Amino acid sequence: MILQTDFILKAALSIQAAIITHKPDIEVLDQAIGDGDHFINVLRGADAIVSMSDELTGLPADEALNKIAIKLLSTIGGAAGPLFASFFMGMAKNIKQNGGHDTLAIAVAFAAGVQALIKRGKGKVGEKTMLDVLVPVAHTFIFSAIENKTVTAICTDIKTAAEDGLASTRDLIATKGRAAGLGERSIGHLDAGAKSCQVMIQAVCNLVVQPLF
Repeated sequence: MILQTDFILKAALSIQAAIITHKPDIEVLDQAIGDGDHFINVLRGADAIVSMSDELTGLPADEALNKIAIKLLSTIGGAAGPLFASFFMGMAKNIKQNGGHDTLAIAVAFAAGVQALIKRGKGKVGEKTMLDVLVPVAHTFIFSAIENKTVTAICTDIKTAAEDGLASTRDLIATKGRAAGLGERSIGHLDAGAKSCQVMIQAVCNLVVQPLF
């Protein structure tokens, strides 16, 4: 598996469609304990990436990811813009340095993106955020690739990690963002950011394993 810009653009389309499909789920979660604008911001970001198709086509993957990061900084409102931009910048930097020429290299680049996001947001697992999905997915991606599993098996592992990470947020007390002000009242609700990440990861995995014909 090689990461190419053509795939990035296809993934953006899949993510856009998945976010729209899951609008009711994401909005309900964000209205319960968030700011109520998470869905709008995530969809705005997906729309922005899809709109860059002509600009990105033909570019190396690292250049495309960096341009996406810059676009998201000026497109997504709130705290999400810098966080998602940091993810793409971190991934772009790693791919430029190390390449994205096999599954393990892509997994390492994804993990680098997550680490860049963590550095920007100063967050950690257990705070009822998107990191409760992204961190276990990054670990699972790397370990499954090291074990030389098939792409289909890796995607299955990743989707399970994302689902488990999302489920874990239900019993957590939020300590970041608006939800942090709710204290124990945030218990019993899934995190909207974790949900949107789970939706996006599932969409990309489904794209990877879909039949060619």
